[in-house]
Amino acid sequence: MTHRIGTQRVVIAGGSGFIGQYLAEAFRADGAEVTMIGRSGPDARWGDTATITRLLDGADLLVNLAGKSVNCRYTPKNRAEIMRSRIETTRELAAAIRACASPPPLWVNSSTATIYRHAEDRPMTEQAGEIGTGFSVGIATAWEQELFAGELPGTRRVALRMAIVLGDGSALIPLIRLAQVGLGGSQLDGHWPSTQARRAAGTFHERRALGGSQRFSWIHIDDVLGIIRHLVDHDDIDGVINAAAPEPEDNKRMMAAVRRAVGAPLGIPTPRWMLETGAAMIRTETELVLKSRWVIPERIVSSGYEFSYPNLEPALTQIVHNRGLPKARPNS
Repeated sequence: MTHRIGTQRVVIAGGSGFIGQYLAEAFRADGAEVTMIGRSGPDARWGDTATITRLLDGADLLVNLAGKSVNCRYTPKNRAEIMRSRIETTRELAAAIRACASPPPLWVNSSTATIYRHAEDRPMTEQAGEIGTGFSVGIATAWEQELFAGELPGTRRVALRMAIVLGDGSALIPLIRLAQVGLGGSQLDGHWPSTQARRAAGTFHERRALGGSQRFSWIHIDDVLGIIRHLVDHDDIDGVINAAAPEPEDNKRMMAAVRRAVGAPLGIPTPRWMLETGAAMIRTETELVLKSRWVIPERIVSSGYEFSYPNLEPALTQIVHNRGLPKARPNS
């Protein structure tokens, strides 16, 4: 299929991370004119709504990835910034679009598959998925509500509920490094003391999936790009879309696939006490590896999209080999 992204104008907001940089490079390779909005530009800065409006006026596609990374400790300060950085930027983009004489026909806004509940019993689809509870879910829900608030008659809006995005620069890289040093076993849930403050804030992960059985929903960065191109080509798709590969794994099989990709024959499992200690040291949260995310891309598949990487093993192999690491040994 010939994608209409061709010589169009694309605006990427919050594109300083590996996803935004990848998309910008790919769209430029398509022949598109790509401009960027961020805290330091380069083409427009948050708070300068007039300049943002000029970038969006006549643009063909807006992709918004803005927001403080959730890969941090959920302190009150960080929780406030995670929320503010998503809500205020999305609100400013909507205001800029309303001021455009020729608004972008498609606005793809980042969201997260974490919006669904911890799921071990069945997969979550856009229609039948159940929204969860807790801090991360609250962030995702408020973000989507802000995206769809008010009328934008000239702009189709899509919330991309992305699973863990795999690529060179993603959350996969620490897992690769662990596997290379023999620590590539399952991440194991278990008992851990909570505090009243963490429960009140919705940031405490309850003990649930055992033995590495928590589901791992993921998507290759190539398919994030592919889905956005598909949305450009299909004017009838709006609302929420699950951006996740159709074949999720559980944590145990996922880590085994990582070991095979890097040629590591053994991997020591990581119990929760070790995960909690390590997470505190590197300033992150264990929810990122212990919550069971079982998400299926029902809408995008039914619309005819074919995944470049529907299965985890080829996706991992491609990423590892592109990083210049040794190929996995046969039967490892």
